[in-house]
Amino acid sequence: MNYTFVETPIGEILVAGDADTVHEIHFAPATPHDDWTRNDAALKYASVQLRSYFAGKRRDFDFPLAPHGTEFQLAVWNALREIPYGETTTYGTLARTIGRPDAVRAVGAANGANPIPIVIPCHRVIGSTGSLTGFGGGLPVKRWLLDHEARIAGLKLF
Repeated sequence: MNYTFVETPIGEILVAGDADTVHEIHFAPATPHDDWTRNDAALKYASVQLRSYFAGKRRDFDFPLAPHGTEFQLAVWNALREIPYGETTTYGTLARTIGRPDAVRAVGAANGANPIPIVIPCHRVIGSTGSLTGFGGGLPVKRWLLDHEARIAGLKLF
């Protein structure tokens, strides 16, 4: 697996994948696996798009993704990609979207297991009361991402 680091306003993120396909993104502090190879060129397209996103010039990503997960997780992650930029949804709404209205906790677990945050926008999911809930990058990072998108989209979320 190839990896590179991308400097962002929320800290350095690690992007890992094969050739130009992204498999994982990790928030700082992130350490690559021992059998991974640093190859900035292989993941340049993803790096450029991520930098553009953080600069407020990109809302969508079009590089190939290859997240590894169960059928249920993949369904949740696909549904996450349908949440519009700058908007949020709840775990309950997401569960209903995938046709599993009673699986709210499982949707939360799948959301938390998302291997490609930011690109698969798990940060756009909030609690049913409108509160911010857990996030792999930490709640301050989640808040920053939501505020960033709302500001660029001209929306007010909170």
